Amino acid sequence: MGYNQAYNAYQSTNIKTASQGRLIVLLYEAAVKNLKSASTLIDSDGKIKASNIEKFSNLIQKTQAIISELQVSLDMEKGGDIAKNLMSLYLYFNRELTDASINHNKDKVTFVENMMSELLSAWRTASNSTANAPAAVMHSSLNITG
Repeated sequence: MGYNQAYNAYQSTNIKTASQGRLIVLLYEAAVKNLKSASTLIDSDGKIKASNIEKFSNLIQKTQAIISELQVSLDMEKGGDIAKNLMSLYLYFNRELTDASINHNKDKVTFVENMMSELLSAWRTASNSTANAPAAVMHSSLNITG
């Protein structure tokens, strides 16, 4: 088994056995990683090399898919104001990333990355401080790997 196959098997097992809190953390980690990578592709003049445009677009689209997955995971009935506020943030993040994708706006990518990093930190704390049971089997086709 090659390194990539072993790593993919490890990642798959990690995801399948993770608690719900850990799954949220994994989604945030992937989003932040994608945004960091996307940000590096934009130069100081807001230009992206022609050879990197597709990569940039894919990174933004993967991040938006992750944010959409986070949106559908919200329990709006039980989550109260926290769920409503997170939904508003996720909608805002997706709008900002759409604009950043069209206009190659590094500031917007960095802003969303910073906000997602802050939320990641909060989710890590919450995930580690609660007794999260392993998540139920999730049937998602979302690929969070960059």
